Amino acid sequence: MQTEEFTQEVELNINGQTHRRVVDTRTLLVDFIRREIGLTGTHVGCDTTQCGACTIHLNGIAVKSCTVFAAQASGSTVRTIEGLSVGETLHPVQQAFHDHHGLQCGYCTPGMVMMSIDIINRETDLTDEVVRHNLEGNLCRCTGYHNIVKAIQAVGEVMRKTPAAE
Repeated sequence: MQTEEFTQEVELNINGQTHRRVVDTRTLLVDFIRREIGLTGTHVGCDTTQCGACTIHLNGIAVKSCTVFAAQASGSTVRTIEGLSVGETLHPVQQAFHDHHGLQCGYCTPGMVMMSIDIINRETDLTDEVVRHNLEGNLCRCTGYHNIVKAIQAVGEVMRKTPAAE
């Protein structure tokens, strides 16, 4: 039962489009994205901020959307995995994951891709150790991370040479 006392109007720019909804103040951002907006690429894995499957960019920074209330994010800009590609052209990180076989079942892939972009934007030296350390909050049960690390390293050099890595 939703009462007016526990609801709030939320306005978010998600992937370039403004969305306004009145939601329960306890609505998590991941649930807002999936249930209210219908973008299901952001996955719910653990609900405890352990797996990173729900990683999105909030005002340009990678965050786990299961740890943020939609009301907290109101007025912000959100980018999800659906907002990366341009038409049929994949984002360079998405393409690198494809080219370097950085995915298997695909469940963790959206969160991994979103975190990878953040890592590339923040880190200057993409050594195995640096990349693996930065991926610690994103779990993959299938790949063993080797090809994910290689994809990030390969595309990192390309993205640094190209303006607007986001």
